[in-house]
Amino acid sequence: MSRPSAERARLPNEACGAQLTSMLLVIDVGNTNTVLGVFARVAEVHAGSDEATNGARYERLVAQWRVATALNHTVDEYGVLFRSLFSMDSLDASGIRGIVISSVVPPLDSTLRQVCERYFKLKPLFIEPGVKTGMPVHYENPAEVGADRIVNGVAAFEKYGGPCVVVDFGTATTFDCVSAKGEYMGGVICPGIGISADALFERTARLPRVDIRKPGRVIGSTTVGSLQSGLYYGYLGLVDGILEELLNEMGKDSQVIATGGLASLIGTASKYIKHVDDYLTLEGLRIIWERNLAAKPGKAAKPADEIAKTGKPRSSSR
Repeated sequence: MSRPSAERARLPNEACGAQLTSMLLVIDVGNTNTVLGVFARVAEVHAGSDEATNGARYERLVAQWRVATALNHTVDEYGVLFRSLFSMDSLDASGIRGIVISSVVPPLDSTLRQVCERYFKLKPLFIEPGVKTGMPVHYENPAEVGADRIVNGVAAFEKYGGPCVVVDFGTATTFDCVSAKGEYMGGVICPGIGISADALFERTARLPRVDIRKPGRVIGSTTVGSLQSGLYYGYLGLVDGILEELLNEMGKDSQVIATGGLASLIGTASKYIKHVDDYLTLEGLRIIWERNLAAKPGKAAKPADEIAKTGKPRSSSR
């Protein structure tokens, strides 16, 4: 069986599988890559606690993997891959207590749903209309907003406050704006830097495909160097140009956070990006899963501070 290759990120303060009593699996399905993360409750921290009373906070990210998104893979191929990743990190898949999925690839949704039910014995929570996010969506048609964009907005507002802008460097680069009140305002979508590089290679006869990286100097003395300089500095200019206009509308004190595969490459050189957060989407999935767990019948679903101020909970579009 042919499997997608997996990249594993080193995480701070990792825990070995034997220490973990229950875990949450979060999955972010993108057009090019799928990122999986495992959050855990650690026995020493939560000894004797009950999930129903403490909100089941899975605050410790103990594993994260990036695999290619493969439309032609079967339920069993994905199941074997996921279980292999757990085994590689000495994690017991039977310890998974919940699964939450953000997907921008609808043809894979059914496959992943079956993977969760067959290999983890759980029904996953998909981020879709009707799911409690705690973030009102001010889009003309909220259903048009990619699930990952809402997830990023939720995590950014929770961690960094608002107003804020999230720049997600994926297949497409998205700029998502969240108000000071925690409302999703909308944003900007543009081609990712990888798409730009591919277009140059495919639409020209003599230009080679190159690695995307920061060149040693702006003036390239070779074709490869010139391409790398154009891709890197051209894209950096695009990002900072869009951010400058967004900050003019939102306010100069807005937090700007970068995430996604090339966040470190571009984000660290930007004039406006102040935080590079590789795990922002995974954190957002965890936060939304916890909010939906609390919203189940018999559990407190309404934020106490919100009810105290208005007498009723704030409405959410998603």
